[in-house]
Amino acid sequence: MGIEVVVEGLTKSFGKQNIWQDVTLTLPAGEVSVMLGPSGTGKTVFLKSIIGLLKPERGRVLIDGVDMVNSRERDIYETRKLFGLMFQDGALFGSMTLFDNIAFPLREHTRRKEAEIRRIVMERMEMVGLVGAEGKLPGEISGGMRKRAGLARALVLDPQIILCDEPDSGLDPVRTAYLSQLLIDLNAQIDATMLIVTHNLDIAATVPDNMGMLFRRNLVTFGPREVLLTSEEPAVAQFLSGRREGPIGMSEEKDAATLALEQRTANGAPAPRPRRIVPQLEPSPGLPVRRAVQRRRERVLGMLAQLPEAARSAIMQSYAPAPAPAPAPAPAPRPPPRRARRERRHDRPAAGPAADTADTAGARAAPPPAPRPRPPP
Repeated sequence: MGIEVVVEGLTKSFGKQNIWQDVTLTLPAGEVSVMLGPSGTGKTVFLKSIIGLLKPERGRVLIDGVDMVNSRERDIYETRKLFGLMFQDGALFGSMTLFDNIAFPLREHTRRKEAEIRRIVMERMEMVGLVGAEGKLPGEISGGMRKRAGLARALVLDPQIILCDEPDSGLDPVRTAYLSQLLIDLNAQIDATMLIVTHNLDIAATVPDNMGMLFRRNLVTFGPREVLLTSEEPAVAQFLSGRREGPIGMSEEKDAATLALEQRTANGAPAPRPRRIVPQLEPSPGLPVRRAVQRRRERVLGMLAQLPEAARSAIMQSYAPAPAPAPAPAPAPRPPPRRARRERRHDRPAAGPAADTADTAGARAAPPPAPRPRPPP
């Protein structure tokens, strides 16, 4: 099972530029979480801060008792082995085959024998659908295959926490749909804690258990997916609907004058259609049920009273038992075949003056006997 990740008061700047401040959230163990946000809001910086590759100025990231911000470098290095990190471009070595790329962490960080390394690598390649491509170079395969190779490499050390940095980058909608299903299938198989950074609304709508959003150097919200998907926060509503009207601009945020002009222009315009929460993806047939589902249900129902009304309604609707199907009507009796009806009619004993004998069928079938000749006088 995955490990809980607790982030407390995290603040990160580059020189005088503040990226985000006082970010506080908890990634529940074994669940899939998504962090949304417009381009340039520091989502990738957040991932690198969680794993200890960047040092925030303030705050803590607690993983299995280790603070990834303030602990000793040796402890951080050991804890980092609990992670699997999938980069935007796959970060594959161009001169290595896919097999060697995926085997690299095992050869670098373990003392396993080559036979065992081959078994592990082939298992992970099968999980992501790359069996048969192990001898190819990264330049010989598609972008989607490179993404899956990067994910396989992130899995070879049996991570308990998986971080995915914009896994949909450069993929068409069909490949993005396949990748979304793959992420759910992986969670069903290994029960790892997963955090996916993206601005893809299809992934956000169908994959996560929990969702958050970074905007204006702050964490706008983080919690069960229904909270963000029903939020009326202007930045969240604009982002989810993909509208130009709202606080998000081309340079991340708009000034007050632009927002006021939009508000005046919007008066009298038809209200946007309410957002529909689509069901979360389920594991592919043949895979186990995600163990995180029951844990999440208990956790979310326990915090129900603290959530906004729209989110509560959406959660209760998703957990309501499906209505029992109406019983099917009993089939009407089929009439007997025509031949059978005729046979039964012929077999029925005759009654009344029209009957010559008890066996009418036999009477009709046999001709009357011929008269015997009389002898001459």
